Amino acid sequence: MAAGAAKLHALVACALLLLAMGCQASPYWPLELGFYHDKCPQAEAVVKGVMAHAISQNPGNGAAMIRMLFHDCFVEGCDASIFLDPTPFSPTPEKLSPPNDPSVRGFELIDAIKDAVEAACPGVVSCADILAFAARDASCILSKGTIAFDMPSGRRDGTFSNASEPLKFLVPPTSNLSALVKSFVVKGLDAEDLVILSGAHTIGRSHCSSFVSDRLQAPSDINGGLAWFLRSQCPADATPGGNDPVVMQDVVTPNELDSQFYKNALAHKVLFTSDAALLTSEDTARMVEANANIPGWWEEKFAKAMVKLAAVEVKTGGQGQIRKHCRAINYY
Repeated sequence: MAAGAAKLHALVACALLLLAMGCQASPYWPLELGFYHDKCPQAEAVVKGVMAHAISQNPGNGAAMIRMLFHDCFVEGCDASIFLDPTPFSPTPEKLSPPNDPSVRGFELIDAIKDAVEAACPGVVSCADILAFAARDASCILSKGTIAFDMPSGRRDGTFSNASEPLKFLVPPTSNLSALVKSFVVKGLDAEDLVILSGAHTIGRSHCSSFVSDRLQAPSDINGGLAWFLRSQCPADATPGGNDPVVMQDVVTPNELDSQFYKNALAHKVLFTSDAALLTSEDTARMVEANANIPGWWEEKFAKAMVKLAAVEVKTGGQGQIRKHCRAINYY
């Protein structure tokens, strides 16, 4: 009890000192806005420039960065562990795990961004921060500026990556609402974050194997017209690594980050069981309706949810390292 009281007293004393100095604690602690202002002032501009060019060449590059942020942060925290390649010491890293291979892409784009940042400021900017900046810039560009937000930084890169870890934390697209919410709560996120971040399914592509068995070959609520179209695109035996074409997740505005996903959900025109599951409770169904019908509602919430996602279990300070190459840890 005495130790606890002393710790509380120390925290209060620190808070009072900050107030006396006219300072405020960062709401993003332990991350900071403008973390590289002095050490690499051009870092964020370099990332944005590469992202703008990449998205102009292929809008799917933006979707890839947003998805990669989610898949990285839910496994070992936002530490760029998803980038690590196989080595003799670690032959099966995260990127080879079924939730990531072959659906997660964009590793070459991360390489290009890292090379550009290293040219400006060698050994300063982490791969984890590069991904966070890239996902932020993708959100802004693909939403035509309606989703614009600052991304705090100061993350460091992890040194551990194993293919078994994504299986523990990335629930499959066949999941029900209860499983989805639990997977978010474990990471400090809630049901609203789940609904809001699911809106990113308005961009990008999906492999047929992610939905054929439970949405097209079993009873489901999927719209008949969409089901007919998907059957024309997807083989009944679609399997990962085999005959497994891709389709756009949103055929209405496939290259725009907007609230169309929620309109699609209400019309039963979404690909995944996990998407349709958002309508299976009164609370989440109300959120879907609000995001679909209130202009600007989802965009504002998505910006906040992305910052919250990108702060999951981050490594800072003396933890981790600043990788010279995003695909390999530093051994020196």
